[in-house]
Amino acid sequence: MSENVNIDYTLDMLGEPCPFPGMASIKAYDKMKDGEVIEIFSDCPQSINAIPVDAENRGHEVLSVDQDGPTFRYVIKVNKK
Repeated sequence: MSENVNIDYTLDMLGEPCPFPGMASIKAYDKMKDGEVIEIFSDCPQSINAIPVDAENRGHEVLSVDQDGPTFRYVIKVNKK
């Protein structure tokens, strides 16, 4: 699905240990406008349990979660309420 989505921002957190990818993602959502899409790259294994859950808990839409080896790519659409 994310192949047809326009990416507004990219957050590269490769090499950053948890919880930094999740914390940086939350800060990025707060700065984004309604409907904008961010892709987040992380190689922290725990990010799979943090980034998508945190996004959904804040009302954002997780468009895709992909894994290529140790690297995760999250595509999230920000929904401001």
